[in-house]
Amino acid sequence: MKRIVALLAVPYACAPALGEESRSFDAAVAFGARPSVSAMTLSPDGQSVAYRSPLPGQGSALYTLSLAEGAKPKPALALNGKPERLGGCLWVANDRLACLIYASLKDPVAGIMPFNRLVAVNADGSNLKLLSKPDTAHAHYILQGGGEIIDSLPSEDGAVLMARPTAGEDRIGSHIGSSARGLGVDHIDTRTLNARRVEEPREDAVEYISDGRGAVRIVGLEQRVGASLTTQDSGVTDYLYRKPGSQDWHKLSQYNSLEHTGFNPYAVDAERNVAYGLKKSDGRLAAYSVSLDGTLAEQLLYANPDVDVVGFERIGRQNRVVGAVYITDRRRAFYFDPQVKQLLASLGKALPQQELNVLDSSADENTLLVFGGSDSDPGVYYLFDKKARRLQTFLVARAELEGVKLASVKSITYPSSDGVMVPAYLTLPPGATSAKGLPAIVLPHGGPSARDVWGFDWLSQFYASRGFVVLQPEFRGSFGYGDAWFEHNGFQSWKVAIGDVLAAGHWLIDQGIADPQKLAILGWSYGGYAALQSAVVEPGLFKAVVAIAPVTDLAMAKEEFKRSSGYFYVSQLIGDGPHVREGSPLQNAEKIKAPVLLFHAAFDRNVSIEESQRMAQRMKALGGRCELVTWDDLDHYLEDSQARTLMLRKSEAFLRQNLGM
Repeated sequence: MKRIVALLAVPYACAPALGEESRSFDAAVAFGARPSVSAMTLSPDGQSVAYRSPLPGQGSALYTLSLAEGAKPKPALALNGKPERLGGCLWVANDRLACLIYASLKDPVAGIMPFNRLVAVNADGSNLKLLSKPDTAHAHYILQGGGEIIDSLPSEDGAVLMARPTAGEDRIGSHIGSSARGLGVDHIDTRTLNARRVEEPREDAVEYISDGRGAVRIVGLEQRVGASLTTQDSGVTDYLYRKPGSQDWHKLSQYNSLEHTGFNPYAVDAERNVAYGLKKSDGRLAAYSVSLDGTLAEQLLYANPDVDVVGFERIGRQNRVVGAVYITDRRRAFYFDPQVKQLLASLGKALPQQELNVLDSSADENTLLVFGGSDSDPGVYYLFDKKARRLQTFLVARAELEGVKLASVKSITYPSSDGVMVPAYLTLPPGATSAKGLPAIVLPHGGPSARDVWGFDWLSQFYASRGFVVLQPEFRGSFGYGDAWFEHNGFQSWKVAIGDVLAAGHWLIDQGIADPQKLAILGWSYGGYAALQSAVVEPGLFKAVVAIAPVTDLAMAKEEFKRSSGYFYVSQLIGDGPHVREGSPLQNAEKIKAPVLLFHAAFDRNVSIEESQRMAQRMKALGGRCELVTWDDLDHYLEDSQARTLMLRKSEAFLRQNLGM
């Protein structure tokens, strides 16, 4: 099958044809570019798709495209990213979509505040409507979240069930005001905005789950701590459920997101009358179903002896659960539905080099939208007609990299200092079958409650393309390997986590892969923290340090959330005690001997830019070598192709200079 590179109205030049690499190829530009096609979704009749394409800066455009022969894409929505940005979209009818719009704004008191709203728009860009509650001067408080669609109501044209927050209103001299506050559920016609209340708002409600047929069956109620004006999220949610046809609530479970204990419901199956969710089994998250008939009978659907189950595979307009997802060396699925299992197996034989994921389907599930990719393939969108047994190659995800030879990623393990074998991903420069004495980068992931996954990664692939070996350690404190591996998370158990990161560097040297004088460490977010703290613990190992949006001081990291409802949660995550100072690079900057390059954006609400600013000031005051690169209008993720290009280009030059390359 021929891959289609032309990007259908995307404002970027086409990449070179497969097998041809342009002489003017600029790796920093190509790898730093945001995906040229993303967030693709299929209309209910299977006759159209919608997808997002980048515009300059943080802007994005939504395009819709009929699958009829000769059809051309139509722009439906465009946002310039200043500050509004485009999130994902969902078809609510064959000619209409609902889309998330989000932005961050600076408040002189509260600091950086995120906002999001839902809108609906026709496929041709007409009839734009705000689905979220409109902001008014009479509201009791400002709503940051605009809600979410919990049921696309496949049997109703353009109507949805929406979990929608309300702030209540006071109107002096009028009877129009309302005391209703919190998250409720409304039935909304997205074309006319005619709405009716389905669930009354509750101030402690944080989640509603529908059965995919218009009935709200589960509500999540967040336990709060503190006084009413300073209430904090505790991380503990009480879930209630309803029996079929009843309006009465009954206790389902209690879930603690800090400890990952209790049953966490994800979906409801109306036919089986069960909730699907995750719960621990032998210290690892496993897939369960719980009966909603009053018995709460549990059934273990799938548990893996080595790793956590991380979620569920879904398919169809009702988002029916068909399998459980887990990640060993690669992302895998255990399918409950034998037909889906057989279908994916057949597609896998047709595309043996790619990992496949069903993104969407038509209402009758005859047409499937499939995404396939691998370590050395950024990804391709496919359309599959089940009746005709026809698989059509559609669009590539990253046109700038089409035809560019990419590196293979190998799953390995290495010993930590205490003998524990740590899983990791090793990326050699493209075409290399072995490596001896090469420049190398240890690249710890963010989180810390996260993990890397085998597949295409633009960051590691860029450095590999420039001749570096890249090793991504799944250090203890990473999520997905069970309680014993998680320890007390990568902050409270920083000594163990950083020990595993340091061991990755030693392994590269011991194996002869890395030249000891050309070994660097680079990370983003917690990975940036790990890079800096590794340089504190063992100053001579890494000859250069690059940290992007890093945590540099654990006490500061807590204080940054002081004015938000997440302060209690973050405080519990980081904890108190000697580890707070001992585990803070800023408080131990005098121990860092390697040159440091920092990148940070001013609209970062995950980690304040002040943490990098203070780190740079402290190192310079101590006579250390440190440079800080900043952006005024970007956030934690630097979702701007030019910014990412600059970051890649400048970091490579920094590494080459300080590694003697």
